Amino acid sequence: MKEVILDVGFRVAGSKGSLAALRKCGKIPAIFYGKDIKSESIYVNSKTFVSIIEENGANVIIDLNFKSGRKSAIVKSLQRDILTQSPIHIDFQSISLADKVEVLVPIHIDGVSDRAKNFGGVMEFMIREVKVKALPRNIPQKISVDVSTLGIGEGITVGDLPKLNGVDYIQDRSTLIVNVVAVVVEEEKIASAEVVETQPEIINKGKKDKEEGEEGVATTVHSSSVIKK
Repeated sequence: MKEVILDVGFRVAGSKGSLAALRKCGKIPAIFYGKDIKSESIYVNSKTFVSIIEENGANVIIDLNFKSGRKSAIVKSLQRDILTQSPIHIDFQSISLADKVEVLVPIHIDGVSDRAKNFGGVMEFMIREVKVKALPRNIPQKISVDVSTLGIGEGITVGDLPKLNGVDYIQDRSTLIVNVVAVVVEEEKIASAEVVETQPEIINKGKKDKEEGEEGVATTVHSSSVIKK
């Protein structure tokens, strides 16, 4: 796992207004915490942080560059703006390169299921990340899964994921990641066709009733005019 350096600055924990002002200046509010250390309110440069994540993945080991020295950390939590998806707050967790940590690793799908593509199936994704426990240097950037052999009704669970050296899957082995399901299209078309076929009969019947009703009204009017005479 590649290590990168990120400069940090200290900030005073304040109101939403002060956090918004910080973001307008191109900075992301953050906290730095860990075992046996006091939590600190910090900020980092937005462009630099985004560049690091895009190039190295979310589980990259970051050396936070404080004035007092560098401290190794990982991104434990990242909040994004609901509309722009830009990072708005970061939780950095202090780590020891000798201690295992628990993190979520993205799942990357390789290949395309032929039966899903050509036989009326569709890929259904249940989870996009899996929780693992590993030493910081052993944390994978992603875990690849081959779905090309999956048939309709088949899927891949956490227990089917490839074994990686120094990485423990701590999520339930039966947790479904992806599966191939059949798309019911023909039955819906048949049902729609039946509705269309029966529709004219209902319309014709209504028209006949209407005509009979009109004849009845005309007869009644004629009978009344005879009485008046």
